Amino acid sequence: MKFYHFNAPGPYFTNTFVIISEAGNAAIVDACAAPERYQKILEENGAALRMILQTHGHSDHTGAIEPLREATGATVYLNRADAAQFGIRADQDLTDGEKISLDELTFEVITTPGHTPGSVCIRLGDLLFTGDTLFAGDIGRTDLAGGSYPEICASLKKLLARVEDNPKVLPGHEGFSTFETERQTNPYLR
Repeated sequence: MKFYHFNAPGPYFTNTFVIISEAGNAAIVDACAAPERYQKILEENGAALRMILQTHGHSDHTGAIEPLREATGATVYLNRADAAQFGIRADQDLTDGEKISLDELTFEVITTPGHTPGSVCIRLGDLLFTGDTLFAGDIGRTDLAGGSYPEICASLKKLLARVEDNPKVLPGHEGFSTFETERQTNPYLR
């Protein structure tokens, strides 16, 4: 597996990720940067983009979906609640407990509503893509349309129950952490 991280431009500097399987098939988590940035990584690796996995539907996470879908034919995965709320055409719904395979890679979906109705976290081995549900030392906003503080609190309890080990926490913005660090220090997980 090859793994790439970079940030979309300001003002939000959203984290975005490219994961390439041993066979040269690629997935993007949160397609939000200039499509050319992704295309360059794909070309340098001789890789084909097969799937776009979205943690939620806010525009600072989704801006590159359509150009990438058009250029590559990649399948777009997004929870149906966010697809409906934000008017995004998703090819596949992301449902709780679903496992999505790409060669040797298996992405596991944990639905975590609260930041948006269709927010999800995506687990890939020792990586946990948390979108805007969980940040290093904080959680996502719940004051935007469709947000809910009680729901995000319930989602955090679900994460605590489901994640028993210590994956790297890769949020939608700012720095990375580990789940154990968040379990011990994040006031919203205590």
